[in-house]
Amino acid sequence: MIIVGLTGSIGMGKSTTAALFKAAGDPVYDSDAAVHRLYAAGGAAVEPVGAAFPGVVVDGAVDRMRLRGHVLGKPEAMARLEAIVHPLVRADQEAFLAAAREARARLAILDVPLLFETGRNRDVGAVVVVSAPADVQRARVLARPDMTEETFAAILAKQLPDAEKRAGAHFVIDTGTSVEDAARQVGAVRKALMALA
Repeated sequence: MIIVGLTGSIGMGKSTTAALFKAAGDPVYDSDAAVHRLYAAGGAAVEPVGAAFPGVVVDGAVDRMRLRGHVLGKPEAMARLEAIVHPLVRADQEAFLAAAREARARLAILDVPLLFETGRNRDVGAVVVVSAPADVQRARVLARPDMTEETFAAILAKQLPDAEKRAGAHFVIDTGTSVEDAARQVGAVRKALMALA
């Protein structure tokens, strides 16, 4: 089984691309969804995150907007949060990969927004970077509810520049044109990887 790290900066179309791999039959691990589960009532991150950042737990769950106020643009606070959350996500990923191996999947897709930033690119067999022109990315992100120029800039500052991600990729999927075009590119990437699996 080839473990594929799927990544891309905010607004590049990574979620759409992950859905295309899933539609093709590949098991896909969604790191963002895993964090949502960990932050939800009863989630493993609620207690430690609440202890580290008083006031962010509301009705038994981590309030992401309150948490954002504690960590955005504050490297030390972000590092404290990541020290809590990353090991929990890593354990969840390992359980996903074990299930994919048991199901005899040929490819397993790890959708990890900060793949390079957390060093996870070293743990996968192939890296797929999702990219789009900067103006397309900007328009997509600023169209999101609760998104501001300041928040967008802070998120970008935390992410490796797109050009560097592309340089570290085995495959690049350009989502700047259409979903149909992205689907064709996903098909070509899957064909190349299946030849190795």
